[in-house]
Amino acid sequence: MTSRAPLRSLSSDELADFRTAKQAEYADLQARGLKLDLTRGKPSPAQLDLSDALLRLPTTTRDRSGADVRNYGGLEGLAELREIFAELLDVEVAQVVCGGNSSLTLMHQVITSMVLHGGPGSQRPWKDEPVVKFVCPVPGYDRHFALLADLGIEMVTVPMRADGPDPDAVAALVAEDPAVKGMWLVPTYANPTGSVCSPEVARRLVSMPTAAPDFRIMWDNAYALHHLTDEEARSADVLTLAAGAGNPDRPVLFASTSKITYAGAGVSVLAASAANKAWYLQHLGKASIGPDKVNQLRHAEFFGDAEGVRALMRRHREIIAPKFAAVDTALEQGLGGLDVAEWSHPAGGYFVNLDVLDGTATRVVELAAQAGIALTPAGSAFPHGHDPRDRNIRLAPTFPQLPEVETAMAGVATCVALAAAEKLAADAG
Repeated sequence: MTSRAPLRSLSSDELADFRTAKQAEYADLQARGLKLDLTRGKPSPAQLDLSDALLRLPTTTRDRSGADVRNYGGLEGLAELREIFAELLDVEVAQVVCGGNSSLTLMHQVITSMVLHGGPGSQRPWKDEPVVKFVCPVPGYDRHFALLADLGIEMVTVPMRADGPDPDAVAALVAEDPAVKGMWLVPTYANPTGSVCSPEVARRLVSMPTAAPDFRIMWDNAYALHHLTDEEARSADVLTLAAGAGNPDRPVLFASTSKITYAGAGVSVLAASAANKAWYLQHLGKASIGPDKVNQLRHAEFFGDAEGVRALMRRHREIIAPKFAAVDTALEQGLGGLDVAEWSHPAGGYFVNLDVLDGTATRVVELAAQAGIALTPAGSAFPHGHDPRDRNIRLAPTFPQLPEVETAMAGVATCVALAAAEKLAADAG
């Protein structure tokens, strides 16, 4: 731990000296003419290279059953690929549907179909409800929130804790208000906090009474296999827990290979109860005669089995774990002891969650941009981009090369310290 006095403990003269020193550091940072982008959690080229054998696959045009993958049909996806992901996600093969390259598309299809038609347990389509609301743990995933906003669904927030969303806060929202129709959850290595939903919290979420009979948990397990350490978190078996609680239709599970193989040319997965799966395929069948089975077959050949996926993810870890370590080192060296920032130490996933001094996140992002370091806009991890405390910043270190991460994070630390000094000086003045 770096030994420094907290900024709040400094005298006005000491704070002025600190601010002057940081302004000089910042001027040096600007003079470097950097052009670094940490706005989105994308795989790096080195990670994408790990899957280039896909470009030479598949070696056949027929799946295991003998069906020609170049033709129509097979709405639920190839059996051999469904088997792989059933094992990886701890679900039954019969519960799995494999789709195209984007799990976000599957989420949009599920919610849109609920809006247009209602689903198992619905009294009416959601479009006929006076109001529809979703519970959103925060900080959370901006694309989840954007999807809801696009459909006119209201968002109510609950705190995201280390063991998942605050179940008491969720229970209070869902128990009395039938307008609360669902919630988002990234259960394993959550975006951006890195939180892992415990089995105890998952059990409460699937068993708690809800005023809406068709309440859905959108269980987006995007990072279930994206470990950064040897201690690999295991996702709660939410479908089994829900069935045991008498609410089998409550969760709908999603995943994809977007950060396993090719982000733009992978496969996606939905897993759900028998009723939810049949309902989903019924509506999907009006929009599709089958997925890209050629791509599904090449993935099944490339992986071989579930252990093939795990082995590939260990190679990903070798590339990105040093970048996460570099983030931690740079923030500790630049901010340790100042008591103006806290950041996560994720054991998996794609992000580091940075909380800065209240009221300074927007300023930090602005300072970084002016120094050539692009960060995700402040507030992005909150509905409508509004962080009421203006303190949260999501850091995405996977795409740049390691030296670029080291440079960018040292620069971010300078910006955080300078913004904090400005704020404390203004508050004191």
